[in-house]
Amino acid sequence: MRITVFGATGNVGSRIVTEALARGHEVTAVLRDPARPHGLPAAAVIATGDARAPEDVARLAAGQSVVISATRPAPGSEPELAVATKGLLAGLAGTDVRLLVVGGAGSLTLPGGNGATVIDGPDFPSAWLPIALACGEQLALHQASTDVDWAYLSPAALLEPGRRTGRYRLGGDELVVDADGVSAISMEDLAVVLLDEAERPAHHRTRFTAAY
Repeated sequence: MRITVFGATGNVGSRIVTEALARGHEVTAVLRDPARPHGLPAAAVIATGDARAPEDVARLAAGQSVVISATRPAPGSEPELAVATKGLLAGLAGTDVRLLVVGGAGSLTLPGGNGATVIDGPDFPSAWLPIALACGEQLALHQASTDVDWAYLSPAALLEPGRRTGRYRLGGDELVVDADGVSAISMEDLAVVLLDEAERPAHHRTRFTAAY
């Protein structure tokens, strides 16, 4: 499988590249500035491009099976996420290339919360609100798209570097929690979820989530 990854040097994106290469896929890691140190595996094909530019997306998606977006704007630049989303959707419009997106957890509904979302929870950190709202807009843009085969993966509430276990539970629009009410997954296992979806497509034009 040929896979293009935008946001390939990020915390999640770099783990997606590693997981995809370990499975024997051909991976193109997209960087805005390939001259900067990136630490990606030598087996990855390094390409220059910007998710915000539809022409770059179309060029880097040509001949590929899947495009994965793990882009995350720097703090203070959250509106760039919507711009990148529009670029990805425009660049892939009318093609057969699937788009898998690493999104946010803030818009997931809380179990037993009568429709309240993670953002509405009393313990939601105010510092995370700008990116959570940007991710909500990101999801809405995908939901309005009808000419791209996309799937939007919302992670667990707690997403941190950890170890790869290969185990997880899937959900839809509701936060997945364990017996203690905790919603967590490692970045390594989130990459597993995404590559499993790439290899065995089960979600089309819908959002799904995963946690332990």
